[in-house]
Amino acid sequence: MKLAKLESYGLLHVTGDDARAFLHAQLTNDITNLAPGQARYAGWCSAKGRLLATFLVVPLDAGFLLQLACDLAPAVAKRLSMFVLRAKVKVADVSGEWLQYGIWGPGGGERLAVSGRDGSLAVGIEPDRFLVIAPRSSSSDFSPNASANDWALAEVRAGRPLIAQATQDQFVPQMVNYELAGGVDFKKGCYPGQEIVARAQYRGTVKRRMVRLRGAVLQPGQELFSDDSPGQPSGTVVNAAGDEALAVLQTSAVEGKAPIRARAQAVPLEVLPLPYAQ
Repeated sequence: MKLAKLESYGLLHVTGDDARAFLHAQLTNDITNLAPGQARYAGWCSAKGRLLATFLVVPLDAGFLLQLACDLAPAVAKRLSMFVLRAKVKVADVSGEWLQYGIWGPGGGERLAVSGRDGSLAVGIEPDRFLVIAPRSSSSDFSPNASANDWALAEVRAGRPLIAQATQDQFVPQMVNYELAGGVDFKKGCYPGQEIVARAQYRGTVKRRMVRLRGAVLQPGQELFSDDSPGQPSGTVVNAAGDEALAVLQTSAVEGKAPIRARAQAVPLEVLPLPYAQ
């Protein structure tokens, strides 16, 4: 079992009598039926269907916690609050009030026993990966034996995109495979950008898709190049860890097996499989 303290995520706290309905109307996934003890990925889009943030939505006794990239937390909290209008909802950036831990590998599920102790909350993300959120005042015993970068690499290998400041407002959900990874519900009804997201799904207009790459240290927002379009960017890095990354590339370059490079003349990057069908 590996346990890492997570430093690259922030948290928003959404509370109030209308919190569930409000989030359901704003996000790409179904929040109405999200039960306690579960967690669900969801995106928040602009009116043009571009992702402003990717969330892991975690129900609490009082509202919801939304995990997102830490560099987006203050601005997203402020912008999301603008849509509250007359609803009984409050949105607050509580990143400084909680500690976050990622647990994965054999035996990781045993740590779910911390849920409820000292206000801590543990939720399963995938069969062998879990998130623990604990108040900073918690006395729960956590002894990390892995780094935040190790968790980030596990996220890359799971094909989980994390929209950050460098990639905000660039991709419709399908470009980062969000519908394949369970982050979009096409039956839930309206949300900002819903018509554009639905059109991309049913008319097959997405010409860029996210792939997993290996072979260079890359940064979110970094441009990538393919040999079939010399001198012109063919892709953008979404998130990265070690020498692996998730990147949105022109589907024509991937299907044509054109070499993908971080820069001209650089060694081609290896395209690796993702754990869900594409």
